[in-house]
Amino acid sequence: MAEENSQDRADVGLIGLAVMGQNLALNMADNGYTVAAYNRTTSTMTEFVASAEDGQNLIAAETLEELVSVLERPRKIMLMVKAGPVVDKVIDSLMPLLEEGDIIIDGGNSLYTDTEERVSRLAEAGLLFVGAGVSGGEVGARFGPSIMPGGAAEAWPEVQGFLQAIAAVAGEDDEPCCSWVGSRGAGHFVKMVHNGIEYGDMQVLSEATALLRGLGNSPKEISETFAEWNEGRLESYLVEISAEILAAVDDDGVTPMIDVVLDAAGQKGTGKWTVISAMQLGEPMMLVAEAVGARIVSSFVEMRAKAETILSAEVEDIGGITAADVEAAVYAAKLISYAQGFMMMRDASTELEMDLDLAAIARLWRAGCIIRARFLDDIAEAYGTNPNLENLLFDDDFTSVIVEAEVGLRKTVVAAAKAGVAIPTLASALTFYDGIRKARGTAGLIQAQRDYFGAHTYERVDRPRGEFFHTDWAGTGGTATSGSYSA
Repeated sequence: MAEENSQDRADVGLIGLAVMGQNLALNMADNGYTVAAYNRTTSTMTEFVASAEDGQNLIAAETLEELVSVLERPRKIMLMVKAGPVVDKVIDSLMPLLEEGDIIIDGGNSLYTDTEERVSRLAEAGLLFVGAGVSGGEVGARFGPSIMPGGAAEAWPEVQGFLQAIAAVAGEDDEPCCSWVGSRGAGHFVKMVHNGIEYGDMQVLSEATALLRGLGNSPKEISETFAEWNEGRLESYLVEISAEILAAVDDDGVTPMIDVVLDAAGQKGTGKWTVISAMQLGEPMMLVAEAVGARIVSSFVEMRAKAETILSAEVEDIGGITAADVEAAVYAAKLISYAQGFMMMRDASTELEMDLDLAAIARLWRAGCIIRARFLDDIAEAYGTNPNLENLLFDDDFTSVIVEAEVGLRKTVVAAAKAGVAIPTLASALTFYDGIRKARGTAGLIQAQRDYFGAHTYERVDRPRGEFFHTDWAGTGGTATSGSYSA
């Protein structure tokens, strides 16, 4: 907890008083920190501070100059503004007002490469920049989110106290779901991967709902099934709220709310960033890619309505599976999605020089955030036992459960295909599983094709990796090559 502070001095400044910013400010105040609050629209700030309870340790700042003037050194200013140019605009306005060693924390959903640039730019001015991913939505911000800070490591001793104080806690020892993630843009990179996994989890549960409805279950019955799942290995925030959503009815007291919500899913871009970054790293975030694609398809509302009248398919009623098979499919798909996400972070730790602690990241996600789930304890244990674990599916405990759950996943994908139920993420999970478990796959033909038409060369199964060969397949190309390929 912060030391006693006179009401005209503040421990932390907070810029941006939309709902997330307001709730974080109240969270800090609840934990004994005096917060100087600023918003570009002054009336929003005035109303917020005026509505706060007595003794809630909030100071109204009508200008950035006033905000800076009331902060204790080194100044700590948290930005909760829209990602992108707005962040840079606020930073540019603050920089002339700050002194060496002062700290700016971006708590929004910024692209990690933007954070890397800001860390470098502010360092040149003697300032410290922290990119802190914050997950948990409005309720999490108010009562305890998961926080993923990274950037200028020198800032951590100064911001650790209040960030860990406002974070959610998990485990028997109430460990804060906030710890230093790594250098450069590590904090926002990890938050980006979190959000990508979130996209996948949401799509998987939507597909499970469609399958269970195809088996004749009403939304209320599916709600009860999800509630049962939430008592077992699928215990998670998203399963919990999905059960509540499926139980809700419209104002007529009869119509399920799920049936009146237009099936056009929005997105803010973090899922797309995850997929693009994965491709740049050469990592297969296939399930997240399908989840992003499914949201895009969902936006074609009028096109889909037209297609339903034009395009037909030879399908049958869904059968041959049970709710238990669907549960196994959901579990297998989630595990495969997390395995892909941790593969991506493992690669980024080296390639992007972020030095990520995968066990610590799993612990950060155990509470407060949107993807919080029971099996994150097991993931943390797996990487704690073996920090160099190549793939989560290679951990002995996870190997046994994925081999068991694969049966339900395979049966579910087959049944869905026969019934014409679109399940892009469940099918992608099975495709990844079958692709990675084969020592020899299908890419030999692809590489031969590339060598045929572009002389891109290939490696041979009977020679060491790294030796490249070219064949004059058509008898007209000679021995010239275009250079070795990059997989």
